[in-house]
Amino acid sequence: MTIRVVKPGLLTTVQDRGRYGYAHLGISPCGAADAMSLRIANLLVGNEEYAGALEMTLLGATLEFEEKAIVAITGASCECKAGSNRIAANAPVEMATGSVLQCGSTTDGARCYLAIQGGVDVTAVMGSCSTDLRGRFGGHEGRRLQAGDVLHVGQPGRARQRRLRVDVRDGVRGAGAIRVTSGAQRDWFSSDTYAKFLATGYVVSEQSDRAGLRLKGDAVETRESKQLLTDGIPLGAIQVPQDGQPIILFVDQQTTGGYPKIANVVAADMHRVGQLRPRDEVRFAEISIPEATDALQAQERWLVELWQD
Repeated sequence: MTIRVVKPGLLTTVQDRGRYGYAHLGISPCGAADAMSLRIANLLVGNEEYAGALEMTLLGATLEFEEKAIVAITGASCECKAGSNRIAANAPVEMATGSVLQCGSTTDGARCYLAIQGGVDVTAVMGSCSTDLRGRFGGHEGRRLQAGDVLHVGQPGRARQRRLRVDVRDGVRGAGAIRVTSGAQRDWFSSDTYAKFLATGYVVSEQSDRAGLRLKGDAVETRESKQLLTDGIPLGAIQVPQDGQPIILFVDQQTTGGYPKIANVVAADMHRVGQLRPRDEVRFAEISIPEATDALQAQERWLVELWQD
C-alpha cells in the first residue's frame, strides 16, 4: 500500500525510536521528539510501539491513501479531517480507499504523530528508520517530506488494535517545571547562580529546532571566564554558551561540544521538551538521580495501565 503526500506541512519526517550507540562516530540519536506520543499512536493501530511513523511539526500534512488503512493521531491537538469528517485523536480510525487526510495546525503543543497500521516502510540505517536531517540519511531519502512523495506502508503484524481507557492528553502534556539533574559542569556555577537558574522562567526562542531549544531569559554566568575542552554531550543536556542563554540539546543534537552543562533534562520529561513551541515558557526543577529513575519507572507503569482489556 502507498500514501501520496499532497502537502507536506511545515516539517514532516519519518521517525521511530532513533539510533543509539553511534555517538562516538558523531551520529546523533534523532528519533521522535515526543517518543511517548509515538508509542501510543503505534499501539493504537496494532504496530510495534517504536515502528516508523510520521512526525508533523506545527502544521500537519495532507495525505492521500491509495487503499483503506487504519491510522491513529496522537500528540499535540491538531484538527484533522477526511473530507468533511473530523478525525478523532488518540483512537484507531479507518481511512477509506482514495480518502484524503488533512491535518491542520497544532494548538497546544509542537508536534503530532500519525501512525499507520503496518508502519511506514523505509530502509533502516544503523537499525533505525528515523530521519537524520543534518546527516541527510534515514527516513524518506534523508529529508523532510515534499509534495508528490510516495510512502510505502508495511504489512500489518498480528497485534490487535487497542483503545485507551483514559484521556492521555494531560499525561502527555505534563504540568509544572521540567525536571533536571545536576549537569557535568555544575561546579562552574555558583550556588546563587544555580538557584537563580532554577527559579527563572525562560522563553523558547524562534531559533529552536530538533537539534536544540534556545531559551531567552536572565543570563546564566559561570564563576570565571575559562574554556572547556570539547567533551561528550548526553541527550537533554542544558548548555550555557558565552551569552548566558541556555540551550536544551535535543534529539538531533551534536554529540560533542565545548560549552559547560549546568543541568540535564531527565528521561521522563524529554517528551515534554518535544512539545515546547516558540514563545512557550519553561522552568526547571532539580531532582536526584534516584528520583529521576523512579519517575521513569512510574511513567512506564502509567503507559501499561492506559489500555482497555
